[in-house]
Amino acid sequence: MLVAIASGTSAFHNFCTGDDCGSTIRCVDQLGAKVLRTGESLRIEGRGPELQAPASALDCGNSGSTMRMLAGILAGQHFAGELIGDSSLSRRPMARVIDPLSRMGAHVRAAKGGFPPLQIEGGALRAIEYSVPVASAQVKSAILLAGLFARGTTVVEEPIRTRDHSELALRAFGAEVQRSKNRITIAGGQKLHAIEAAIPGDISSAAFFLCAAALFPGSNLVIEGVLLNPTRAALLDVLSGLGARISVINLGEQHGELLGTVKIEHRTLRGAKISGAQTASLIDELPVLAAIAPYTQDGIEIRDARELRVKESDRIATLAKNLRAMGASVEEFEDGLRVPGNQQLHGADVDASGDHRIAMAFAVAALKASSETRIHGEESVTISFPLFFAMLDGVTDR
Repeated sequence: MLVAIASGTSAFHNFCTGDDCGSTIRCVDQLGAKVLRTGESLRIEGRGPELQAPASALDCGNSGSTMRMLAGILAGQHFAGELIGDSSLSRRPMARVIDPLSRMGAHVRAAKGGFPPLQIEGGALRAIEYSVPVASAQVKSAILLAGLFARGTTVVEEPIRTRDHSELALRAFGAEVQRSKNRITIAGGQKLHAIEAAIPGDISSAAFFLCAAALFPGSNLVIEGVLLNPTRAALLDVLSGLGARISVINLGEQHGELLGTVKIEHRTLRGAKISGAQTASLIDELPVLAAIAPYTQDGIEIRDARELRVKESDRIATLAKNLRAMGASVEEFEDGLRVPGNQQLHGADVDASGDHRIAMAFAVAALKASSETRIHGEESVTISFPLFFAMLDGVTDR
């Protein structure tokens, strides 16, 4: 998305082949940025701040990130555009971006209840100071992107610090972004320039392999080139706290992002309670942590995670249902769940509910179950990790 509004041609390597990234590529292509993709390599010719009016609706597929952040960019364009998504995305709340973008001067219409599709008529925006009511990196990013096109200086204040990839990427593309505690500031009218980068491995995808390795005696797994951004690497702290032996080596930096090699070895896993700011930083890793919780000694409790109920599925309810199907005792709360430890799961038919992270989480849980597990809706992994099952076979066969 930043490439599209930058000047020049950007090149990326190790680009994710998942459907969500594909949705973003198709959207920016419709907006006039010329895209050349060869496998995991990508070249995009940016158009600068003025995009091309799309001939049809921009289909964001299953990607909430695409819809919310692209809404911020469309708000600053001088044309009307529509953002649509699949049935899952069409059930995800968008009022949280509609409100700040409307305050900045964009005209945004949505379906009843603030759900997609979104019709956005952009134009001259004014800077605002906005306190995000619910911690969300996507909402923060949408406002910052709109702030690039606004008159004046936009300030976003978040209740707790969320992942900061957008701030770092904006700086990499040449924008000046300031942070003071939980206040982020961006001045309007800044121009972006093209870059070249190799994309680090996604720690949210690595999480499934790290958690699987933590379960089995004799495991010794090394993953190279992993993103280790401090706002994203809380999983390593949790696994270390549970008792797994983790080493991080070959630390480096690229465009402000930390990356390195992670090694994990099995140790007896204790238990954990995850809440508050830690929950926000682990929002994508919580499903797999819940899935391995029965195999820990003391179990895992997750609180302050109400956001999980409005993801691709109601992840709290889906986790509880599938864990119970596999024989686990689970206590469900409105904002999380508690899964006691020292439980042996058995194989079962589980339903991923079209949710890629649920499908992968229960693939990990099934590895240690006493009999065969069948995962329905496993094709949803293509959203973020098309090679997941092939890679899991390769690791567990060794």
